[in-house]
Amino acid sequence: MNKPIVIVICGPTASGKTALSIELAEKINGEIVSADSMQIYKDMNIGTAKPTVEEMKDIKHYLIDCVSPSVRYSVADFKRDAIYAIEEIIKKGKTPIVVGGTGLYIDSLIYGIEYNEMQVDLEYRNELEKIAEEKGLEYLYNLAEKIDKEAMKKISKNDKKRIFRVLEIYKSTGKTKTELELESRQKKVKYNFKVFAINMDRDVLYDRINKRVDIMINDGLIDEVKNLIDKYDEIPTAMQGLGYKEVVEYFQGKYSKEDMIEKIKMESRRYAKRQLTWFRRNKNILWLDASKNINENTDIILEEIR
Repeated sequence: MNKPIVIVICGPTASGKTALSIELAEKINGEIVSADSMQIYKDMNIGTAKPTVEEMKDIKHYLIDCVSPSVRYSVADFKRDAIYAIEEIIKKGKTPIVVGGTGLYIDSLIYGIEYNEMQVDLEYRNELEKIAEEKGLEYLYNLAEKIDKEAMKKISKNDKKRIFRVLEIYKSTGKTKTELELESRQKKVKYNFKVFAINMDRDVLYDRINKRVDIMINDGLIDEVKNLIDKYDEIPTAMQGLGYKEVVEYFQGKYSKEDMIEKIKMESRRYAKRQLTWFRRNKNILWLDASKNINENTDIILEEIR
């Protein structure tokens, strides 16, 4: 029996994934499943570059704007919800298009990786927080690297959430994150994933990122963060998001407004670089040239899935 085709469009931040996926969805009667770890959250619109109602052009989008920022949302949660959405789209006789730049989310689907739900050991989490405060995050990064060198290749030295995750998995299961992923990859994948990524000249990409950050600031990112802090008692994961974290630090007096804006731009460029490194490891990805127009790239995708 033929597996249903699921199209995946990934790539770095600000590379044009949204516009391409909506154009494609219009052409093939598709619906879109977001694979973005920040667009999932409600009330976080500007800093996540969430597509507007106008941009969506009446194409149904799943996993956007549906989780409270006060909730921890894991890769396992995403995988469960994304598969449910894919099934719903297939039942309608439409084509699912998974779109996003969160590498872990994409990998959990295309490789069928099982991220078993771990209870957060709050005592150990607090211990890690204390160590990070006293000895610095780099100390924990090095500790995690001794445990799981392979996993740490994909994790930046200032990504506290993922550094903690590697250490917590090992403490909880006695196995490394890499070992658990290899074990779960043995399972059969239910869909025929056709994976595309957008490749853009680095200078052009960085220029787009810088302009996007300026637009976010002008559109009211600072007020958006203030409203989030006022509305929610606790924002465990969401406020670690790019753009949000820096605005919070600006409120705390760590940066001037100008320095905060430059920091968001710099961290966004670094993030784009890490995303490209992540996706380039997948040898089955077909890279699309961003200098071509959207119609040319949708035609390439259509040719590939025929």
